[in-house]
Amino acid sequence: MPRGIYECIDCGHREVKDSNDAVLGGACPECGGDMVLVGFELESKEIGGEETNTELYTKLREFYDLGEMKVEGRVTAFEVLSIKEQDFERVLRELEKLKYWAALKRHKDRVILYVFPAQPIKKDNPFIGISLFIATVISTFLAGYWLSSSYVAFLNEYNLPGIRNIYLNALAFSISVLAILGTHEMGHKIAATIHGVKSTFPYFIPFPNLLGTLGAVIRVKSPIPTRNAAIDLGVSGPIAGFLVAIPVSIIGLKLSVALPASMISHIGEGIYFGENLLFMIIEKAFFGNGDLVIQLHPVAIAGWVGILVTFLNLIPAAQLDGGHVARAFMGEKLHYYFTMGIGLSLLILSAFWPVWVLWAFIILILGRAGNPGALDEVSPIGKRQILLALIVIVIFVLSATPIPIKTSIS
Repeated sequence: MPRGIYECIDCGHREVKDSNDAVLGGACPECGGDMVLVGFELESKEIGGEETNTELYTKLREFYDLGEMKVEGRVTAFEVLSIKEQDFERVLRELEKLKYWAALKRHKDRVILYVFPAQPIKKDNPFIGISLFIATVISTFLAGYWLSSSYVAFLNEYNLPGIRNIYLNALAFSISVLAILGTHEMGHKIAATIHGVKSTFPYFIPFPNLLGTLGAVIRVKSPIPTRNAAIDLGVSGPIAGFLVAIPVSIIGLKLSVALPASMISHIGEGIYFGENLLFMIIEKAFFGNGDLVIQLHPVAIAGWVGILVTFLNLIPAAQLDGGHVARAFMGEKLHYYFTMGIGLSLLILSAFWPVWVLWAFIILILGRAGNPGALDEVSPIGKRQILLALIVIVIFVLSATPIPIKTSIS
């Protein structure tokens, strides 16, 4: 006969007793109140479709009072009557030793614990990351060479002081871009390591475009344990990259040159980088107000790229960094509709910058797959994570660049 799980109607004390009676009068050892039957101690022969792992079951009982159980395939769902261990990351670490993962979800007014076999983690091939990094160094140097050629040509045309060494400027651009992108991804890597999430080192993406790269990524190889962890992982990269982009932008704008628009003979031609609030603040500090044409040094363009990357990653949709932060505060269905709304908004914004069409389709396609969120969606979000979320909202506003690149001033 399974033992009953009883709860005191006066003080809420719970314990397992050798009884199946609905009510035990005066049985509470804490206050002497009546105790009512709220569940049964499990005696199941199977967990996750396999023979019971006694060590696993014992471990689960350390962390939770468990009620009704249901098995579907390799996943076992338990009703959680009470939570003894509030640190879900500790729970997950202990279960991983037994080669299991778990998820804690809320279903209506019930808390459900899902237990399932952990997936094997494949080892990384370091040569792929190293090869991509070398290729990105080359592609960003070539992009920097082209940007430096335009910068030096402007200096020569108007006889302005500045750094005329094209190779030095190109190298400075490459180092600056790689430093911002690398710091961004290492921010994610460090946060993942702190929270026990398996992940790769950064993969840089070379691309023969104006900037020489499409950015960098790390690949998460195990589930995100908690909503706090999801927020930490989501904000760590943008904050780290943004903190590097600020001094790079300041140094780059210090090396940039400006002339009154009336002195520029070919105004209206060429490529113009869109404004964001942060760049505008730094520009005004160096050049003041006035009708000026600013020829950006390649390092300034690298800083601008870092700010743009921050903005794009913080879009609160799908599986972007901002999407993970938003998902921590939203249910899966609400976040899905939120993502679809952002994707459709970007389609409208593409009337001003056609590349937003590509971003809109990326977000809509990724959004269809949804964002499963953290394994534990029951534990509350910490005050520190709420503060970090507010900080990245400010960064998102400062870095927002609605029209990143234009081919004319109008």
